[in-house]
Amino acid sequence: MTNLFRDWILLSIVGVMTLCPAARAQDRRVVVEPVAPRAVCDRPVPSGNNDTARLQDAIDHCPAGAAVYLGRGEFSSGPLEMKSGVTLWIGRGARLFAIPEPTAYDKGWGHCGRIAGKGDGCRPLISFSKTRGGGIYGEGIIDGQGGTAMAGSAETWWQLARRAQAEGGHQNAPRLIQIDHAQDITFHGITLRNAPNFHVAMNRVEGATFWDVTIDTPADARNTDGIDPGASQDVTISHSMIRTGDDNVAVKAGNNGSTRYISIIHNYFGWGHGMSIGSEVNSGVSDILVRDLTLDGTTSGLRIKSDVSRGGLVERVTYENVRLRGNRWPIMFDTKYDPRADGDRIPLYRQIVLRHVRGDNGTLLMRGLDQAHALQITMDDVRFGKSAAWQIENADVTVGNSGVSPPLPGRLPDR
Repeated sequence: MTNLFRDWILLSIVGVMTLCPAARAQDRRVVVEPVAPRAVCDRPVPSGNNDTARLQDAIDHCPAGAAVYLGRGEFSSGPLEMKSGVTLWIGRGARLFAIPEPTAYDKGWGHCGRIAGKGDGCRPLISFSKTRGGGIYGEGIIDGQGGTAMAGSAETWWQLARRAQAEGGHQNAPRLIQIDHAQDITFHGITLRNAPNFHVAMNRVEGATFWDVTIDTPADARNTDGIDPGASQDVTISHSMIRTGDDNVAVKAGNNGSTRYISIIHNYFGWGHGMSIGSEVNSGVSDILVRDLTLDGTTSGLRIKSDVSRGGLVERVTYENVRLRGNRWPIMFDTKYDPRADGDRIPLYRQIVLRHVRGDNGTLLMRGLDQAHALQITMDDVRFGKSAAWQIENADVTVGNSGVSPPLPGRLPDR
């Protein structure tokens, strides 16, 4: 644990002590720190080989409300499918490694571990599909082995992703965890590491809590988003540390439905691409609260990104008590994320509020599509270093009584 992260934890503890125990925010639920199940249905031990069948059998035969407990040792597994109400509890000193075997994850098209015209050719390591309740707890580690050579190849999952970027096409690599058409899922205490692709991807989820979760993956591991709520509602991400090779958190709303009522509170983001909304927002994103967040060395800080190929309405987004350090673009609200994009899905960002935001230097970008679809931004007590530079285009910005520094173009400095 770095000294910086240790200091952040201490500051967060002090801050939380001054608040009520429930994390009340845009998530409509009353969210408190989760408690692990009392009942343990099975305690598998590592075999030293492939543990997939044994772990899946333990999950399948575990009653709702109980946990499959992995104690000390190293387990290896391919895809696992969770069951409603069942918790996977990975104890301190336990590690669950994803086997680097593309055929184990392949969906039947022969694409997993290859570059193809489309992605999504791999099953995730852990899947919550049409489940209710349960989750993943414990102080252990789930390691996706994204930097380990795939079976039968000298290439790692991450090298495959880089090659796809250079050559064109889509890499087919497994996500670490996929939550799909599920309800009331909880993660607590767990460390997620080295995902071949996204760490946690969500689709049509109603009610999810991530508390004291650590995501730690190298900064150059392509497409390794931390947590991506998509077409979901009532989600809280709290007291967590995320360092990864892409978006630390990305709130999305593609063709599957809108995303709303999301609380991202009391978190620390290290390297990565920042606190993002988008780029797919065509079904609408609303009612997002980002509070008490430190972004330390992320390339972007607070980012809303879309374009005319996947744009939509983003509204009622509040950022408050945010600390930004060492970011190239501390603020990036951009409706022209891909300037070559073609389409008629207009990005429109309105009722965006920044309050008590502190940063150092970098480019502060706010770019609406045109004046007819101008960004609507309110800022109050927003302060950056003297060399920070505003780039504002097609944006209607309201400044509160506590001001903005450096001053916006064409406005006098605060007195």
